Amino acid sequence: MSPQAIKVETIIAAPIEKVWQAYTTPEDIVQWNAASDDWHTPSATVDLREGGIFSSRMEAKDGSMGFDFAGTYTRIATNRLIEYEFGGRHARIEFTPATEGVRVRVTFDPEAENSIEMQRGGWQAILDNFKHHVEANTAG
Repeated sequence: MSPQAIKVETIIAAPIEKVWQAYTTPEDIVQWNAASDDWHTPSATVDLREGGIFSSRMEAKDGSMGFDFAGTYTRIATNRLIEYEFGGRHARIEFTPATEGVRVRVTFDPEAENSIEMQRGGWQAILDNFKHHVEANTAG
């Protein structure tokens, strides 16, 4: 990780196995992976193993723009840790048991085009959508 690495986190009121599954399953990823209501992820692929690749197609709902968020997994510890490389940058996702559920902390190297605040806000919004998705699908 670079010295400028950005961290975002949340606590999800769900069993760690449910949190892990929702983070690593394409059918779940397409439901939560967006930073705002005017974006969505129409498709995702996951090869969850060290050296495996992932890709999420992120698009504006109005079709005006889109991009593939893709990379290679570099470290996997089931229900605990995911690390990956994407475009020369690195990210680390930690899943830690907490009193209230599971703490999910994402640490990632920033890119140079957008401000640190904008990047932190976007990644936090995606993580907040993830929390909502998991908790809504775990209730009851």
